[in-house]
Amino acid sequence: MDDKQEQQGIVLTEAQLKSRRQRSIAIALALGVMVVLFFAVTLVKGPAVLVRPM
Repeated sequence: MDDKQEQQGIVLTEAQLKSRRQRSIAIALALGVMVVLFFAVTLVKGPAVLVRPM
């Protein structure tokens, strides 16, 4: 068999590539928002986060 043909795999259409890029951007934005939210909550709680009754 021809090696090039096996390595080529699935070829996506322009619409599929655009959809993949938009999905990747949405996931990256959601992750960024979560990181900022966790950071903000940590700042608001302050050092009391580590002070807990045993």
